[in-house]
Amino acid sequence: MSEWKFNRDAIRAFRFVRCGFDAQTGVAQLVYAFDDGPEMIETITVPGAPFVLDVQRAEAAERALRLLHLIAGVSYYKAAVPSEIRIDSYANDADTAALIELIYVNGLGEFAYRNGLNLHGKINFPVSEPSPARGGLGGDGVPGSAKTLGLRHHALVAIGGGKDSLVSIEALRTLGVEQTVTWIGGSQLIRACAERTGLPTLNLGRALAPQLFDYNREGAWNGHIPVTVLNSAIMVFAAVLLGVDQVVFSNERSASYGSVIEGTGEVNHQWSKGWACERAFGEYVQRHVAADLHYYSLLRPLSELAVARQFAKTDRYDAHFSSCNRNFHILGERPASRWCGVCPKCHFVFLALAPFMPKPRLMGIFGRNLLDDPAQIPGFDALLEYQNHKPFECVGEGRESRAAMAALADRPEWREDALVDRFAHEIRPQLDAGELAIEPLLVIDDEHRIPAVLWERLRAQFAA
Repeated sequence: MSEWKFNRDAIRAFRFVRCGFDAQTGVAQLVYAFDDGPEMIETITVPGAPFVLDVQRAEAAERALRLLHLIAGVSYYKAAVPSEIRIDSYANDADTAALIELIYVNGLGEFAYRNGLNLHGKINFPVSEPSPARGGLGGDGVPGSAKTLGLRHHALVAIGGGKDSLVSIEALRTLGVEQTVTWIGGSQLIRACAERTGLPTLNLGRALAPQLFDYNREGAWNGHIPVTVLNSAIMVFAAVLLGVDQVVFSNERSASYGSVIEGTGEVNHQWSKGWACERAFGEYVQRHVAADLHYYSLLRPLSELAVARQFAKTDRYDAHFSSCNRNFHILGERPASRWCGVCPKCHFVFLALAPFMPKPRLMGIFGRNLLDDPAQIPGFDALLEYQNHKPFECVGEGRESRAAMAALADRPEWREDALVDRFAHEIRPQLDAGELAIEPLLVIDDEHRIPAVLWERLRAQFAA
């Protein structure tokens, strides 16, 4: 085996070798391989061991672990995208295969586009057993095989250090929902933000197989993966182990819209934050893992601008939050400044917050006025979808950016800034004035998976 060398174009099969969990240590192993090459072992660590599970919860944990094994494999599969996929140690049914294929094909959309690959019709997960008999109803009313586990009412809420998750955390706090602020990995920026909430915290560990970094140096395909659904699967596994009934993310409805690229069509950088992924994954969890485990995004009914409006209502996190992706890297973060001021996330968050908070407060957060810097014109043009497509980043729709800029152009404190003035004189005359109003973009949608017992109270809170 020591003679095996990674050769991207010669690899024939990607193997899901096995997965296992040690309840005494809280460590799960996810094992993969290419052909007959060396095992690649990823580890997931859930604090709180040892875990003592009854038979039903142990079975649910095993199903959640297999789901995680299949989804996390995307990090390794993409290195070679071989035509054959094998599952060595457990059977796979058609429902599971369909979900994982949906996640891989769509979640690797940007990866495929950037690498000139076409994955449609190429990714086929083996089916070796019939889907489980659907005798009962899952928690979403969908027929399924999963049992009700009697999970306690408590939410694991994902925090990423940005404004969105903080809006969710504060909304749940107001509603009196018990919650644990949860993140994956070693980010000190996220930890500081989580601790600022004053709530219980949970830091889940994820260590990638070291060979992956070697393969990247040896010519592996590389690029964006559907990390939100991967993190969702980790948190669903943790929720079963901890016996809690909710896994909550903070993906707004704008995440469902991608970048429209001439000659290609729509490519969505944040597909796994979108509604199609949330609905498919959440329904699968209730059908196949635990009928009383609810996976949902608290912000799905809101646009990015509506989330920004909610965030602006409190300054509790002004000195702690950061949505700047340049601060979050798999090989380590650079937290010297929480905002680089030049990336698409910095541009969009600045623009989205500007209509809803005083200018001095916003400049205090970022340390400068991004809208009065002519060097930033190309970046903001992309957000506006003016002579460019929306960036491959987790940013709002072009119409949201245009509406925010139009609102600023009407305000004395903003309209003389270089980019706002340019928008008013060069770009706005080319647009339909009726499409530049902010108010229609703040309307609350009804497409979501939020439990009914929360929704009416939450809707009233978001509307206020």
